[in-house]
Amino acid sequence: MYEAIAGTRILITGGAGFIGSNLTDFLLGLGGKVTVLDNFSTGRRENLRAAAAHPGFRLIEGDIRDPETCAAAAAGTDLAVHLAALGSVPRSIQDPCASTAVNVGGFVNVLFSAVRAGVTRVIYASSSSVYGDDPQLPKIESRTGRPLSPYALTKTADEWFAENFRAVYALDSIGLRFFNVFGRRQDPDGAYAAVIPRFAAALLRHTPPVINGDGSYSRDFTYVDNVLHAVALALCVTDPAAVNQVYNVACGARVTLNELCAVLRDELGRFDAAITGIEPVHGAVRAGDIPHSLADIGKARRLLGYEPRFDVRRGLALAARWYAENL
Repeated sequence: MYEAIAGTRILITGGAGFIGSNLTDFLLGLGGKVTVLDNFSTGRRENLRAAAAHPGFRLIEGDIRDPETCAAAAAGTDLAVHLAALGSVPRSIQDPCASTAVNVGGFVNVLFSAVRAGVTRVIYASSSSVYGDDPQLPKIESRTGRPLSPYALTKTADEWFAENFRAVYALDSIGLRFFNVFGRRQDPDGAYAAVIPRFAAALLRHTPPVINGDGSYSRDFTYVDNVLHAVALALCVTDPAAVNQVYNVACGARVTLNELCAVLRDELGRFDAAITGIEPVHGAVRAGDIPHSLADIGKARRLLGYEPRFDVRRGLALAARWYAENL
């Protein structure tokens, strides 16, 4: 399935981050030769500890906002996976200029460096946030709404830039709209931590997790190994009809925040029985949050051969074990 990865030189921007470091390990394990570009603003050096010992690994420390750094990273590579970004809807509302500079300006630097280096395909991380205020469920790639945050707008712009670079420079790309990815190495600390590691950290500290709103908001939570599978398929796919497309990457099932918290509490309770008695508290709804998210993954199934390998419950069990052992 992934035979084409072996021996291929692949650039991963943001490769020290949560998804990026898992992808780095995965592609190295498949025989790929991986160059990571990261400025360590959100990524962690310890995430690359295993990769650093691999003979096929190269690290370039730098910022995607710098064109020369991007050019150096892209030189000599065959394919690129662009994951570097300033994530988080609240962060983008707090500082839209920084989010735009990194997520849009940095992405254009990566694309143009890929063109000049002769990279044959760029796989890039888009987001379920591009669906904005479109009320339709499930979310279908061909129908999006108005972005509800600067972050969502940056990811929408990235999809347009990728399409434009195909038309102007003949650069092939595939955009992957990730839906609420979670799993090992996801940082629970900081003001913009994602909901699952934030809940896990609170429960492990015997502190009630805070649910934004009444807990009825729902998401298509996606375990990180499903994402690694989708990226590898996008790197390997040979059908021309599958390239220069965007795809939902998710499980195709939604879980409310109340349900999520309950399952995570049960799974962590296997390691610490006291956790099972902790009740969450409810706070205000976050600005820019959409009420519900559910992906239609039919297009990815049809053109990429994607099938989620982990449902939410199994993914939460694995994530809970990792947090119990590492926090």
